[in-house]
Amino acid sequence: MTSTRSALDADWLGVCRRAVAGLEEILSEAPSTQERAQETGTRGSGGDRTLVIDRAAETVVFEELEALHQIGHGFRVVSEERGEVDYGDSGVVVIIDPIDGSLNAKRRISHYAISIAVADGPTMADVAFGYVYDFGPREEWSARRGEGAWCNGVRLDPALPERRDPEGRIEVLGIEAADPRLVARSIDELESSAYRLRALGTIASTLCQVAAARFDGMVSLRRARGVDSAAGQLIAREGGALVAFPGCDPPLSAPLDVAPRAPVIAARSPETLERLARIPK
Repeated sequence: MTSTRSALDADWLGVCRRAVAGLEEILSEAPSTQERAQETGTRGSGGDRTLVIDRAAETVVFEELEALHQIGHGFRVVSEERGEVDYGDSGVVVIIDPIDGSLNAKRRISHYAISIAVADGPTMADVAFGYVYDFGPREEWSARRGEGAWCNGVRLDPALPERRDPEGRIEVLGIEAADPRLVARSIDELESSAYRLRALGTIASTLCQVAAARFDGMVSLRRARGVDSAAGQLIAREGGALVAFPGCDPPLSAPLDVAPRAPVIAARSPETLERLARIPK
């Protein structure tokens, strides 16, 4: 069996880029909303109805992982669709969401992304590599623990500050799980916290917007799955943001799995993070 360190040092960026190329081919072969809306008739491990493009996208990623395993790397996979798959070393965890924002992909709304993270432990704090590719703006986001974050090859500036309006509210807040009922429940706190709201429909991409200081913060209004935020939260943190999973102690102890364990919040200052933590979820 190969060592954990060997698996962590594999060419994960190459794996991710080849998976993106494969997924782009799949999407090009199903260009219409009608084609992308086809369901397999089953539900994935995360509980959502599985689209044909979800299954095909996951297959592309697993082909890359199997090739990596064949050259001697061991790891365990956690995927939104298949759940857990053992490739010989539970010390390294690969967390996959083949299409974060499946509804957007199905309806051809701009933001939907592949999200892949690699960790040397069971929690968000243990993520060592994160990769998100947003197929709408065609932006590649990546990060390595302790080494920084990049968008399309340009390193993100961790010193970028948040922006506030004259009343002290952050200028742009990303929200996820934009169910009108959840927004209504939280509307008073949202109104007092943010000048404008934006809902992209993908947690991974929203966290990346905070990483680049395009958004001043983000909040999920209900519990999120580990597969949705594992990669994006590392990119956000390496980009200079603060991330927490309310209800988890310590704040980055949320598990890397497919169950909706905790909401996720991100901000570019401790004060804003604390404020967003008070929004009902």
